[in-house]
Amino acid sequence: MKKFSSKPFRIDGRTPYSAKHTPTRIEPLYRDEDDRARQLDALSDRMDQAQNQMHAHEKYGFVVLFQAMDAGGKDSSIRHVFKGVNPSRFQVAAFKKPGKEDLAHDFMWRFWKKLPERGYIGIFNRTYYEEVLALKVHPDRLADNSIPEEFLANSGKLWKERYADITHFEDYLHRNGFRVVKFYLHVSKEEQGQRLINRLKDTEKQWKLSENDLEERQEWDAYMQAYEDAINATATRNCPWYVIPSDDMNNQQLIIAQIMAELLESLPVHFPERNEKEAQKLIKQIEKQDKRT
Repeated sequence: MKKFSSKPFRIDGRTPYSAKHTPTRIEPLYRDEDDRARQLDALSDRMDQAQNQMHAHEKYGFVVLFQAMDAGGKDSSIRHVFKGVNPSRFQVAAFKKPGKEDLAHDFMWRFWKKLPERGYIGIFNRTYYEEVLALKVHPDRLADNSIPEEFLANSGKLWKERYADITHFEDYLHRNGFRVVKFYLHVSKEEQGQRLINRLKDTEKQWKLSENDLEERQEWDAYMQAYEDAINATATRNCPWYVIPSDDMNNQQLIIAQIMAELLESLPVHFPERNEKEAQKLIKQIEKQDKRT
């Protein structure tokens, strides 16, 4: 495997993030497709072993957030990066437009309900950051959220307070043993355009695209600014963002898998201590039961 450091992708508040100055493509970290598959399998095994230990330890958990523009590669990354992790020990929640019940509650309510248990990896496919991304690009939609007028009067204050709410929420999770890992899949407009065209040419994927998606694409610059603002306002040392160059999906998946393996392996966890005498006692009981049958 071609060695690389995950540090260049980490945004933790010490250095500001700039969308314009962050690459969407880097040199390949693999020689060919077979090499990519071998690397991903090895990283997947590391993740599974580390997650198994975390599960047995029962004090830590992971909340993994995926944000990207449409066709950024969220689904494929989740599918390929976590393919080797025990499926009974991780949960995926996909969030679309909020429904009537969601809008009747605070903007974090529906996300609270999907948080994982200790020992588990919880993955959010789109996240509460949509509340400071899509709504910031389309502030007129705030009227549908039943927010009191007094809080809508000052939009600058509204977004600042929402960033603070999110940061406090993530700090709270961290203090309770849940590591919050935030991935922004940084894709270029040109690459996204080609992927959308490919979708339209594929009869099995055409359903994923609508005219509304193309209308959203017209707001590309506004979204890039919204992402930049949100990342800079919420990146902390305990809950950093990882901005992943995503024009090459193979590279994207390897980088995400490497970061996840490193973070899981960094947890101070261990398997419960083994009581050898008790184990031998149980072995004898099983052997005795087998002799009776």
